[in-house]
Amino acid sequence: MANPPDVPDARDPIALTQALVRCESVTPNEGGALDLLEAVLNAAGFSVHRVTFSEPGTPDVENLYARIGDSAPNFCFAGHTDVVPAGDANAWTHPPFAAEIEGDTLYGRGAVDMKGAIACFIAAALAHLDANGGRPRTGSLSLLITGDEEGPSINGTAKVLDWLAARGETLDACLVGEPTNPTALGDEIKIGRRGSLNARLTVHGRQGHAAYPQLADNPVPKLAHLVAELSGPLDEGVPHFAPSNLEVCVIGASSEVTNVIPAEAHAAFNVRYNVGHTRAGLEAELRQRCQALADQVGAAGHTLEFSGTGDAFLTEPGPFVDRVSRSVEAVTGRAPALTTSGGTSDARFIQAYCPVVEFGLTNATIHAIDERTSIADLHALTAIYRHLLDHD
Repeated sequence: MANPPDVPDARDPIALTQALVRCESVTPNEGGALDLLEAVLNAAGFSVHRVTFSEPGTPDVENLYARIGDSAPNFCFAGHTDVVPAGDANAWTHPPFAAEIEGDTLYGRGAVDMKGAIACFIAAALAHLDANGGRPRTGSLSLLITGDEEGPSINGTAKVLDWLAARGETLDACLVGEPTNPTALGDEIKIGRRGSLNARLTVHGRQGHAAYPQLADNPVPKLAHLVAELSGPLDEGVPHFAPSNLEVCVIGASSEVTNVIPAEAHAAFNVRYNVGHTRAGLEAELRQRCQALADQVGAAGHTLEFSGTGDAFLTEPGPFVDRVSRSVEAVTGRAPALTTSGGTSDARFIQAYCPVVEFGLTNATIHAIDERTSIADLHALTAIYRHLLDHD
């Protein structure tokens, strides 16, 4: 277990963000980040649990769950301290794990995605507890923090949720602090996410010399026809969601020699789909479409294999979504749009347990060289979270 840096004043979101960024917690390494949070939360009176999960073929992952209060409702803030690699450290304006401040800007890997949001929630929670005699105003407050969101997402949030259920512990509402705002704090709240389905399509042929095509069966033109017909929108969209879309990302063949017709050709594609589909239904639909297209071009031998990272979901607008929207508007003066765009997040696991939305910092620099956030946004996000805790 790594040694955390000196514990800062956790009521200061800037100091806590800096301390967290300085923990080099590149997936799946804990890097001292959870040690730091454990120290901060223990000192504030939270009951803190560290749980590590394993599965063959995947790295062990440390997670943290902390709670203060023992009654319902249990409001949970969820997030991750793991970060993607920094890339070329020499290309950064400031060292990626130094958490240096220049003017109004804090630089560092994870500053936005999403150590800054974790620091803001903790600062807001401690101020809220200070104002209410050291206890939540109503019910309980909790944090579910994983070290596996940027990795396989197998030994992280999903397993912590199962662990909580086995303990008889429930979450009543959850806010995930993922960066959700395209340009300015207050732009968007995520009230759902599209599902993500990966597929590998292989067309089988017969290898031969390119000069004697009559003696071979070239799978490449057949594959090209299939992917051209499959690509693009799959529907017209549904309320709160854009049309589902299939994007071909990889095309290859068993041979890259120009005078050899390959024995097989393959394509990998990803489908981002809305709540008009389920994963099982979408897989069945794509199998039917592939078979019909294969019949058209005589691709008798083809295989289609699927893998996925989460089904589509929607948290219907209602009291919880309205509450978060009011807090965002109260601080920023902006009425946030309710959206479902972007990639996937651990909210896809949480939605099966309680209503969940996502709101955090601006996302323009996530995973990029010079990931950064403004000091003003960290203070404003802390104020939003504090307003959320102080008001029903």
